[in-house]
Amino acid sequence: MRASVVTMSGESQFPRTSAWDRPGFLMWHATLRFQRASAAALAPLGITQTQFRMLASVVWLEENSEGPPSQRMLADHTAADAMMTSQVVRALEGAGLLVRDPDPHDNRVKRLRATTAGRKIAEEAIRAIAQADMEFFGSGDDWQESIEVMRRLAGRDDSGDLVDDRWQRDP
Repeated sequence: MRASVVTMSGESQFPRTSAWDRPGFLMWHATLRFQRASAAALAPLGITQTQFRMLASVVWLEENSEGPPSQRMLADHTAADAMMTSQVVRALEGAGLLVRDPDPHDNRVKRLRATTAGRKIAEEAIRAIAQADMEFFGSGDDWQESIEVMRRLAGRDDSGDLVDDRWQRDP
């Protein structure tokens, strides 16, 4: 028997369908499942999903930007808030995976560089996450269909550019 909230008029506040028929509920559970798969893939490397996302992004930004990225660039790239970015960067720095250098033109800005150990962990983590992705999302047509759905839901095109900025940041 499904529980429901009933108004004073006796009408239910909830739809009669199961939560398992609701896309938001399914997305939440799929996200939790994917997070568990990712965490399991990264556990042998001793980093969390958030640390992976930040570390791999620093490596990518170093290679695809003009010079080492700033913490602000990293926060923007990963869609993380500045405080969380700072905390994760400090943890990665403490683990010897990143270094923060002062910007030569602005002392308030910190430039980030992956250490040799950080690059090695990032490369291993990327391989581990790629394997977890294949196991989770499938391959072939399933893979491509998953990519297309995720891009649409993320509001991004195939180059990663934002095409729908609704819900990008907290209100």
